[in-house]
Amino acid sequence: MDKETDTNADMNAETDSEVDAITLEIMRNQFESVAEEMGQVLITSSYSPNIKERRDCSTALFDADGRLVAQAEHIPVHLGAMPEAVQTVLGYDPKPGDVFVLNDPFEGGTHLPDVTMVSPLSLDGEILGFAVSRAHHADVGGMAPGSMPAGAREIYQEGLRLPPVRLVEGGEVNDDVMSVLLANVRNPSERRADIRAQIAANERAEERLGDLVEEHGKPQVVAAFDAVMAYSRDRVTAELRALPDGEYHARDVLEGDGVTDEDIPIEVTVSIDGETVAVDFDGTAPQVAGNVNAPLAVAKSAVYFVVRCVTDPEIPPNQGCYDPITVSVPEGTLLNPDAPAAVVGGNVETSQRVTDVVFTALAEAAPDRVPAQGQGTMNNLTIGSRAGGSEGFTYYETIGGGFGGRASGDGMDGVQVGMTNTLNTPIEALEAEYPLFVEEYSLRENSGGRGRYRGGLGIVRSVTIEADATVSLLTERRRVAPKGIAGGEDGATGQNLVDGESVPAKTTRDVPAGTTVTVRTPGGGGHGKPEDRSTADKERDAEDGKVKR
Repeated sequence: MDKETDTNADMNAETDSEVDAITLEIMRNQFESVAEEMGQVLITSSYSPNIKERRDCSTALFDADGRLVAQAEHIPVHLGAMPEAVQTVLGYDPKPGDVFVLNDPFEGGTHLPDVTMVSPLSLDGEILGFAVSRAHHADVGGMAPGSMPAGAREIYQEGLRLPPVRLVEGGEVNDDVMSVLLANVRNPSERRADIRAQIAANERAEERLGDLVEEHGKPQVVAAFDAVMAYSRDRVTAELRALPDGEYHARDVLEGDGVTDEDIPIEVTVSIDGETVAVDFDGTAPQVAGNVNAPLAVAKSAVYFVVRCVTDPEIPPNQGCYDPITVSVPEGTLLNPDAPAAVVGGNVETSQRVTDVVFTALAEAAPDRVPAQGQGTMNNLTIGSRAGGSEGFTYYETIGGGFGGRASGDGMDGVQVGMTNTLNTPIEALEAEYPLFVEEYSLRENSGGRGRYRGGLGIVRSVTIEADATVSLLTERRRVAPKGIAGGEDGATGQNLVDGESVPAKTTRDVPAGTTVTVRTPGGGGHGKPEDRSTADKERDAEDGKVKR
């Protein structure tokens, strides 16, 4: 049976005895619409450019057991890690009318700037599910404005750490909790507005779930939760059966931890056995002194993302997609650190390297679905003022780069790659909101690796700071290039400059007004031998200014 026939058979089968195939498809889309509408409420209600412009946020719907039912297509590293947050909140005896807030990476969070809201969704006093919103706040305190310090050695330096706590109890905001939170962050008025936007997003989910219960009845909604997960599980296992069984190995490195520049190895063995896949990170480095340690939830999230990519990205993402996957990481290591390890860079940079290394391991099993390596970094740039009151500001952005060449075409230019899916901050919004002036924002010519299919180009983002400020850079692929595949050449490494002087991949420094910070992001690797690229494609590259003649 070919894959298309197999998929059609899965779609036509009744996944649950109480939900026929047509009703299942209708309700699956309705569940996803709940998550998408949550995201729209959050984005349009928020105040900070990081959420309303860049959309550095995610929303999802869970059932009463804390299993993911549906998610909006937002940030991969957020979404795959959200189940850990819900499972943690379940241990705190949630009640109807509660909203839990948390960001502790050792209790369901990812890194401290990602603030998560978990709300029980109830009908007539019975909890039917949970709404979850997660948003990257531009500052949550800590040793540096923007809460992304390069030199942090313990989590206490990275910002306010919140275990799950009731921000809203019985429908009423707990002013004491809100006061503690706002007293420990910069720009408290902005934080308050973004927090309220997250609460509003979760409230919308309860309204919409109530509408679905009114339309279909509670038993049908609960049955559909199970059915959509079973449907996704069946489709993922069918895809896994089509991959060759075996063990696949790969190794890659991080370029230091912000304390030292020594390479930090990440090793993986991926074992495919029929309908299951086991991912083992034995051999990965012990946890490090700097802040590139990644909580286990982040490592799992990266693995889930890769498996989705090499099976079928169109399969509805929910708990059913994750059930056939197991992830094993030794305790006390880079990908499963012990508290109080610093972790702010693990969510943004280490997650990217986990993605790369798992893709590399699966390249032999699914060669047509694994691209050359993309830029492999989020190029985190944070600029903030230590001044208080109305003069204070915190700007945060991840900057796109090159996507790797694929078996079917060139890599995309200047896009977010891997574990992030944000937009850029528009220049108009950036300059209106902050004392910043954009000197250059362009594609970086010649940065994509050559191949039959060229790697995508990186970006040049150059910003002049018009006030005294602190600059933090958390970046990767500054000395180890994104790899080409199938004979393709590597992409260009990135570079960070302050007033024209090259600075380390991970650095935090105070700078005076008038300083210009330039980030040149990596390009993607090429796919296939360069001599196999068509003459027409080469001529078009030259005409577009992407490659010098």
